[in-house]
Amino acid sequence: MWIAAASLAAWLWLLVGQGFFWRTGHRLPPRRDPKHWPRVAVVVPARDEAEVLPTSLPSLLAQDYPGRAEVFLVDDGSGDGTGTLARALAERHGGLPLTVTSPGEPPAGWTGKLWAVRHGMALARAREPEFLLLTDADIAHRPDSLRTLVAAATTGGYDLVSLMARLRVASLWERLVVPAFVYFFAQLYPFRWIARKGGRTAAAAGGCVLLRADAAERARVPDVIRHAVIDDVALARAVKRSGDTSGWGSPTGSTACGPIRGSRTCGGWWRAARTPSCGTVRRCSSARWPGSPWCIWRRRWRCSRASRRVPRPPRCAVASRGS
Repeated sequence: MWIAAASLAAWLWLLVGQGFFWRTGHRLPPRRDPKHWPRVAVVVPARDEAEVLPTSLPSLLAQDYPGRAEVFLVDDGSGDGTGTLARALAERHGGLPLTVTSPGEPPAGWTGKLWAVRHGMALARAREPEFLLLTDADIAHRPDSLRTLVAAATTGGYDLVSLMARLRVASLWERLVVPAFVYFFAQLYPFRWIARKGGRTAAAAGGCVLLRADAAERARVPDVIRHAVIDDVALARAVKRSGDTSGWGSPTGSTACGPIRGSRTCGGWWRAARTPSCGTVRRCSSARWPGSPWCIWRRRWRCSRASRRVPRPPRCAVASRGS
């Protein structure tokens, strides 16, 4: 009897006390164009992406952005001619200026992707951008993607804005896995809490993250997260710990970006879910189900302890683009 009552109370708390996580349609602020469009540097780490670049890269180069923007594609030791193809696509399609570079082998303690991101950010800083857009090589962008992100950051006063891509659900496996994964992620990191100024919850959708350059320097990213496997969550957490704000946007029918392929995305989710981190499946194995209230409580306790050392929470927001 007492066990049943405790379980019922726990599930009721999860339903109403975990940021209404099941309402995943959190939106970015309504777009208001700024008087001055800041300079943006787009950093794209790429490794063996020749299959998807003909779709993704032209969508970046064709951004309808009123300010100055430049794309830095960092070829992380590809064996399929990714760098050569990127240069050819830039010559064929034109658009934003493109710089293709290679970072070399990562030092000990660095993941390959974050070493590539660090190399791209270092080159981008020479252009003195106000914002950095970190996006994956397999993400296709709508023409107004960059404009939407920058307007949200300037309108909402955010230092970090992340837009969740509209995930591909073509196969039966994807139709089964994608909705469950989105709700599981929202349980761990309720979208409204991510975007709440002064809150401690931090997460980002790694395929599309806009970050103020000075906020990146204050947070010392990506150096402080160089070993991270779930680098998007680690990035958002580092930004918040440095005292900056973030915003979050969920995908809609008119969302600004989306992945080109699906099967690798599902595999990446499974690897991420099994990675030890604050609020992951392994840490919640004793609860038998990672989405249980006991797992959520344990994650919140661990993250609360970690955040007590932070002098003030950073400003960051994750949002989905409204229709």
